[in-house]
Amino acid sequence: MDAVEGRVALVTGGGRGIGRAIALALARAGAHVAVAARSVPEIEAVAAEVARLGRRTLFLPLDVSDRAAVARAPGLVAEELGPVDILVNNAGTHASMPVHKMDDATWDAILAVDLTGPMLLTRACLPAMYERGFGRIVNVASVAGKIGLKHGSAYSAAKHGLIGFTRSLALEAAKKGVTVNAICPSWTETQMLDEAVEAIARATGRSEAEARATILRSNPLGRAALPEEVAEAAVFLVRNAAVTGQAIHVDGGEVMS
Repeated sequence: MDAVEGRVALVTGGGRGIGRAIALALARAGAHVAVAARSVPEIEAVAAEVARLGRRTLFLPLDVSDRAAVARAPGLVAEELGPVDILVNNAGTHASMPVHKMDDATWDAILAVDLTGPMLLTRACLPAMYERGFGRIVNVASVAGKIGLKHGSAYSAAKHGLIGFTRSLALEAAKKGVTVNAICPSWTETQMLDEAVEAIARATGRSEAEARATILRSNPLGRAALPEEVAEAAVFLVRNAAVTGQAIHVDGGEVMS
C-alpha cells in the first residue's frame, strides 16, 4: 500500500496557514484527512476543500491543550475515517516578551500547546499505529527549535523540546513501522508573520513594508517560505520510510545546522 494513498491523516492547526496547506497536500496525494483546530469555521472550510478533492474528511474541533479532548480525538477520527495512519502536529501558539517579563500563564500556555499537546496526541495515536505496523508522525517545529529566539524564550524552548521528543520517539518507533520527523520552517507567509509585521510597525513607527524587510533581512532568499513549500516537505516525510528522527529545515538557508 502506498504510504499516502488511502491512508487516514489527522492534521492539527489545520484551519489556516501551514496546517491547511499540509491537509490539502495530503489529500491531493491520496489521503483522507481529519482537519482539527479550535476555529470551527476555518476547519469546516478546509474539510470542504478536502472533500472537493474526492477524499473522505472530518472537521474536528480540538484544543490540543485540553487533555481529555486530545485523548478522545483518535477514536473520533477512527469512527468516521478509520485509524490514524498519519499524524501532523502543527497546532501552535507564541508570544513575544523578554524573560524578566514572562508571566507563568504565558509560559504554561505556550508549552501546553507547542510541546505537551503534540506529545499527548502522539501518545494517543501510537498504540494503533504499532498494532498495524505503520505510522507517520510529522511535528511542525521551527528554526527556533535549533537556535535561540530573542523575546521568544517560551516558543523556542517548546520547539527545542519538540525536536528532542521527535528524535527520542524515532528511536523507540523505528522497528515498529513508524517514522517520526520534524519540519523546521523559518518565517512563512502565514498569520504569524502578518502579526509580527504589524507589531514591529506599531512599536517602531516604521511602515509595514519596512518592518517586513527587517524581519526577512537575514534570510538568504530574501523572502518567507510559502505554506505549500512546507507542505511539500511534510508529504515527502510521509512517503519516505527511510527518513526518521530528522528535523528538516524549510527556511531558505537561514539556519544551517
